[in-house]
Amino acid sequence: MVNNMYEEKTEMKEAPLLEQGYNKKGGFRTIPFIIANETFERVASIGMSLNMITYLMNQYHFEMMSASNLLYCWSTATNLFPLIGAYFSDSFVTRYWMIAYGCIFSFLGTVILWLTTMIPQLRPPPCVDSSNNCISPTTFHFMFLCSSFLFMSIGAGGIRSASMAFGLDQLQDNAQSLNRKGAMETYINWYSATSTLSVVIAMTFIVYIQDNLGWKIGFGVPLVLMFLSAISFFLASSLYVKSKPNSSLITGFIQVIVASFKKRNFPLPSNEKDLLYHHDINSILVVPSEKIRFLNKSCMMEDRNEDLTPKGSASNPWSLCSVDQVEALKKLMMLIPLWSTGILLSVNFSQPSFPVLQAGSMDRYITQNFQIPAATFSIFTIISLVSWLLVYDRILIPFASYILGRPARLNPITRMGLGIFLSFLSMVVAAYVEGVRRSVAIREGLVDNPKGMVPMSVFWLVPQYMLMGVAEALNMVAQTELYICELPKGLASIATNLSTISIGLGGVLASFIMTSIDGITKRGGNESWVSSNINKGHYDYYHWVLAGLSLVNVFYFMVCSRHYYASTRMKSKR
Repeated sequence: MVNNMYEEKTEMKEAPLLEQGYNKKGGFRTIPFIIANETFERVASIGMSLNMITYLMNQYHFEMMSASNLLYCWSTATNLFPLIGAYFSDSFVTRYWMIAYGCIFSFLGTVILWLTTMIPQLRPPPCVDSSNNCISPTTFHFMFLCSSFLFMSIGAGGIRSASMAFGLDQLQDNAQSLNRKGAMETYINWYSATSTLSVVIAMTFIVYIQDNLGWKIGFGVPLVLMFLSAISFFLASSLYVKSKPNSSLITGFIQVIVASFKKRNFPLPSNEKDLLYHHDINSILVVPSEKIRFLNKSCMMEDRNEDLTPKGSASNPWSLCSVDQVEALKKLMMLIPLWSTGILLSVNFSQPSFPVLQAGSMDRYITQNFQIPAATFSIFTIISLVSWLLVYDRILIPFASYILGRPARLNPITRMGLGIFLSFLSMVVAAYVEGVRRSVAIREGLVDNPKGMVPMSVFWLVPQYMLMGVAEALNMVAQTELYICELPKGLASIATNLSTISIGLGGVLASFIMTSIDGITKRGGNESWVSSNINKGHYDYYHWVLAGLSLVNVFYFMVCSRHYYASTRMKSKR
């Protein structure tokens, strides 16, 4: 009986989407090409970034702090450029061309990075044997390296900003309809699971090649994958639905703010009259909501004859906006507090250096002759992420629906909150485990030997990685679903990238936190908590700081979610 209900539910969710597959263009037949494009790009870029801390420290002679901050900057740019790409893809160049440009830039960036392994003159000379006398990279070395990061970040911004929204274009259905049938969450879950599986490949296949076959081949394979990413996208060019760009909603938001400021001294009416407000002819919104009332001034008409053209449009859009523009901006503004909770959550995700150094100091042997590469061990985060998505969508939800006798799904805000709480728990576990690891290292006399192996299994790290994976699966997927459903369709690309923007800002905040802790804790000649020698440092204290901040974020989220629910209830009553 459970299977029958599950089959009926699946049919209900997928039928509206599959109907579109018979159109001349678009449909599910184009989705594999779009997903393959982003999957290859992610495998290539993430495969290079995972071990990049080792490459920078060994080949460019960076200190751990310098290398970490450079990687934070790269990660931040990679996660912030999609916002710029989303704006241009929605408003000017279309999503198809934004992905196409992204493919070109990503490939060029990968070529530049690969050249640093092939041409010795593009990086500092090797250190003298058995000596710490290493030559630092020159300005030319540094700029050439950074140019590769910049090109790859721009490329990722182009591909990732438009990929998911471009897939929605092929299905030719609106976000609200998809969500009502439960298909929106399923589509995002499977899209996220496929993207995440690419990270698994990067953590295993690419990292293993780099550790065992060297950097030339280790960066050469991502170069080939980036080429395949471009080819897979362009192969289906004739099949894609290529939606035209909309008028810029971002510009419309700015117009609302400017018009509100111009009319700041204009009194709001005590009794609402439809004729006082400018609205589109076909719009169902003729009166703005009571939330954030000062914005309502932007759509109030002072003189109908002067404010409107004979066709009914605004004579000056910088002085008079429509009710739809105002309400769209209000939706975005009401989402910002909830969105901001993901920034601190992303700090916990943005730890590019320490996990590799930590795992590298522990016993990683599975058999007598094989050990897991240190950079690969965070694969448990990905495994738990994908496992949760599959179990939740294919087991928990059908079973709960059967028990309750009705469709049962956790709403996006509830899942976001659970993700933030699990992220807090992961930092608590990480702090405890590192405290144990450091104690064992000191007991074994490895204080001055950070590369020495601590007699402690690396599988101690599994719980914190798995908690973080489930936290990311809950929070990030829920964020994307919430933004797509709540924001106007013209902001689809931006909606699908708001969570990645929080990841980018999380990288900036993570860099600031680490730099601040380093500066404070090494005063007076003391060893920094985030020292390159992890046995002398105190990364356990560092994680306790992150745990404390995460706990504050839990309470902050509770306040934001309560305020958002109150706002939506007020709107529904109207």
